Amino acid sequence: MITSIPSPAQGVWHLGPVPVRAYALCILVGIVIAVLIAERRWVRRGGQPGGVADLAGWAVPFGIVGARLYHVVSSPQAYFGAGGHPLGALKIWQGGLGIWGAVAGGALGAWIACRRRGWSFLMFADSAAPGVAVAQAVGRLGNWFNQELFGRPTTLPWGLEISPEHRPVGYAQFATYHPTFLYEALWCLLVAALVVVLDRRLTLDHGRSLALYVGAYTVGRAYFESLRIDPANRLLNLRLNEWTSLVVGLGALAGFLLASRAAQRMSHHVDTVSTS
Repeated sequence: MITSIPSPAQGVWHLGPVPVRAYALCILVGIVIAVLIAERRWVRRGGQPGGVADLAGWAVPFGIVGARLYHVVSSPQAYFGAGGHPLGALKIWQGGLGIWGAVAGGALGAWIACRRRGWSFLMFADSAAPGVAVAQAVGRLGNWFNQELFGRPTTLPWGLEISPEHRPVGYAQFATYHPTFLYEALWCLLVAALVVVLDRRLTLDHGRSLALYVGAYTVGRAYFESLRIDPANRLLNLRLNEWTSLVVGLGALAGFLLASRAAQRMSHHVDTVSTS
């Protein structure tokens, strides 16, 4: 009978002088899976074969930079506060990649690449949406190896064991915590499945697959964020990422509605032309 989830004994292995970090491996595996999923959906939508890999050459580095920038800007104390280490802002292998910055940065890189090639950015975004959610799920395993971003103490059977050196100040007496990395990973997989199923049934184009992914993700993220106990900047007693979830979620809803209207107008125009 499962009474708790153990944390990995280590998150770094050495091949001679070269450190192999589980966090980085999880990110890389997630990127590969996202590209494979997006490529299949891209070609199905009429995109050029191999186009996603080409666009990923822009989206991935922009996404990584954006993810790190969001983390550093939203949590600057560890790098620029009292006793902070500015050079630590460059050590992404130690964790600290914000999904909001990753999506925004990746979208910017993909938009630039699409503009250069004369391809539809929205078609790429809709193709990539569920793959990005799956990549997030895989990436969250990196937090498990790092023993970070867990939630409040819990005695539930799936409580996550955290080593004493990784427990926050004031929680040293608790051994198991909510595995928010697992909650979010499972939620991301559900979001990916939701996008794929509804896209097949309703053809969610014009940016609607992207908006559905973003909106659905923020619902879960807001809840998981409320469980976390790691230090975070707050506004009106809510963590910054909870506010970001709210704002981004509302933006995604508005984008979905606007895209739906645009799709309806285009469909009506095509019907009018075909019957004239």
